[in-house]
Amino acid sequence: MGLRPGIWLMRWEATAPGNRLVAWLLRPAPRSWRVLSLAVLLGICVSTSLRANWGSDNAFVVKAAQTLLEGGSPYEDKRFLYLPSAVLMAVPEALVPRGVLRWVLPVGMAGLLGVGWLASLRLFSVPLRSRFAVGGLAVFALAYKPWANLVLIGNWTAVSAAALPVALLLAHRRSWGTAGLVVGLAIACKPMLVPIGLLFLLARRWRGLAAAVLVPLGISLAGALLMPSPSLFFTKTLPFLLQGQDAYALPWDASPIAVLPRLGVPQPLAVLVAFAGAAAGLWAAWARWRRTEQDADRGELRLVETACMVMLAAFLVSRPSFDHYLLVVLPLLLASAVRPGSMPRSPWFWLALTPQLALVPWPSELAHKRRAFKDCATLCGLAFVLARRALRSDRVTLEPVTTAGSPPRTEPECAATPAESASRTAF
Repeated sequence: MGLRPGIWLMRWEATAPGNRLVAWLLRPAPRSWRVLSLAVLLGICVSTSLRANWGSDNAFVVKAAQTLLEGGSPYEDKRFLYLPSAVLMAVPEALVPRGVLRWVLPVGMAGLLGVGWLASLRLFSVPLRSRFAVGGLAVFALAYKPWANLVLIGNWTAVSAAALPVALLLAHRRSWGTAGLVVGLAIACKPMLVPIGLLFLLARRWRGLAAAVLVPLGISLAGALLMPSPSLFFTKTLPFLLQGQDAYALPWDASPIAVLPRLGVPQPLAVLVAFAGAAAGLWAAWARWRRTEQDADRGELRLVETACMVMLAAFLVSRPSFDHYLLVVLPLLLASAVRPGSMPRSPWFWLALTPQLALVPWPSELAHKRRAFKDCATLCGLAFVLARRALRSDRVTLEPVTTAGSPPRTEPECAATPAESASRTAF
């Protein structure tokens, strides 16, 4: 006796290649996988410590803290672009001998990225000993070049890469106040997660929003009181930052505002295109937050995709916007692959990441600047794919099917109307 089409479709979906692969990845990883993954991460850290240019970005923050300890103003150095709170955060690091910091800093950067990956997995209830968790981190570190680059330069983007998944995990567990505290501490180190305040507004979580605002504000005020000439932040640092820095950062600036003029696009038009894309991204984030009927889980996809859309929209107009900025959102998006219909299940997601592959050919006239162009292509591609997914409307509701001579049926194969998601009460 043949199967009814509805039952056949359900069984086909349960055994689809993507689902079978996910089921295999969620199984416990062999011990050899764990050893190999640890060896990969430690190998990257050791090779970084042996390089001459290790911690180049972190050096500006350490220098600012040392200047404060010596009684000077950190903002005399135009390369220090963080809030006064970051100076206080860097004081313990400034007290560590340079020889020790050479080995501790890469491990700390890799550890923060690992925390972000593990928190992303826990948000989607992925076992931390699974093949996806163990092997995924090693493959991510090897295949995605900005991962190793961030460990090398020691940029404090790693703090945001760890804080955002942790904050979303806490928010999903209804600890919005603690989530705001985590975001506030990350902003105190580097104001990268400021756009996430929009997520607290959409969720109407005022206590969490207050924590995200008041924590960096309070620490910054304390830092300003301890340093001479704190007004230099407004008269010197902020104008320098708003202008996109200078030629030093231009070759690595992946924002469309910086990349399009190098392709011959007039600067005003490039600014208009970037801000139009950011506005569309914010609209997509708002639309994704409002759409809850399609979530096949408890609201994790809704939370992650809204937050990532907000951050990608901000990166489109950020000056500068570097390659490692995407490490704030990529672990969350990759971890969502365990959910049916998620962004990584689309081939367009992987197409957007292909510019980061070493074997992708680029025009010879762009060879000496290909890094910024590749990073811009990835940024715009991810923003477009996620916005398209957030704005699409594919709600399908089927009425119960009734055949002649049979009572009304309400089994899942006859009624495709989903049950109300638990995310309605969670958010």
